[in-house]
Amino acid sequence: MTPSLVTVFGGSGFLGRHLVRRLAARGARVTVAVRNPESALFLKPMGDVGQITPVGADVRDGPAVVAAVQGADWVVNLVGVLYETRRQSFGAIHAQGAERIAKAAKAAGAKRLVHVSAIGADRHSSAAYARSKAAGEAAVAAAYPAATILRPSIIFGPEDEFFNRFAAMARVSVALPLFGGGETRFQPVYVGDVADAVVEALTDEGTAGTTYELGGPRVYSFRQLMELILAEIGRKRILLPLPFFVADAMGSVAEAMVAVLQSLPLPFEVAPPLTGDQAKLLRTDNVVSGDLPGLADLGITPTACEIILPTYLDRFRRHGRFEASP
Repeated sequence: MTPSLVTVFGGSGFLGRHLVRRLAARGARVTVAVRNPESALFLKPMGDVGQITPVGADVRDGPAVVAAVQGADWVVNLVGVLYETRRQSFGAIHAQGAERIAKAAKAAGAKRLVHVSAIGADRHSSAAYARSKAAGEAAVAAAYPAATILRPSIIFGPEDEFFNRFAAMARVSVALPLFGGGETRFQPVYVGDVADAVVEALTDEGTAGTTYELGGPRVYSFRQLMELILAEIGRKRILLPLPFFVADAMGSVAEAMVAVLQSLPLPFEVAPPLTGDQAKLLRTDNVVSGDLPGLADLGITPTACEIILPTYLDRFRRHGRFEASP
């Protein structure tokens, strides 16, 4: 089944660009709802002339959200932030924004709503990020009971914020930190698989009202992930175990420094390398629980990191992407 119109909030982001390409290939018209429409113009060549339309719709702006979903058969919410700023809090984006989208989709008569949350969403978590994700899920379920909720683990792919960040760090640093000894477990999931999961959730009405946890085919410790990165980029670095309280301190200092920079009239946004809230998240495993359906239930075979990482981490090798594989 192909709808005539799909509205994707956050469609210009890491996951969004993969999803928009898939929806366009199915023949759907796609409204890409983003804060800055010009930032999404690169998506237009993924479809035919007029098939993909970026529009301005900040999820904090009720009338803009309502306008963005008018006439939509399907609605997808991919909007999320990894750290808070003066203008974007977790609550405003993950909870209130998600509720606003769900209510607008319901009022507009959208047939399907898919809300992308995150593994670890927990209203009892010590991390504000995880609590806000849980609040968003609850708000969506209340406003649009037939919504499908997807909880991916850390998502990897060419534009990811995880493997690229640590590979870049390894290029200039003699050591990589292993907070808590690097024992926290992760289950990285490929961005293409998550995009496919969104499409399957939209097209299969049997997924309505169900929450799915999306993880890759293998669970790794944080140490194993750092070892995997170093092996792929052909570099030897010290893996330095550090207690969690060091991560807490580093996060607090980084947040304070970034807060000062954000108060200045800079032409760009400064992102903290680590926040205190992220330090709290590092204490909890980021893997599927096994209590909820997952990729297999959506007919998707998860893709291993080892298959995809060589396609984009090669640029971090000592002599660049044309150096022979390690």
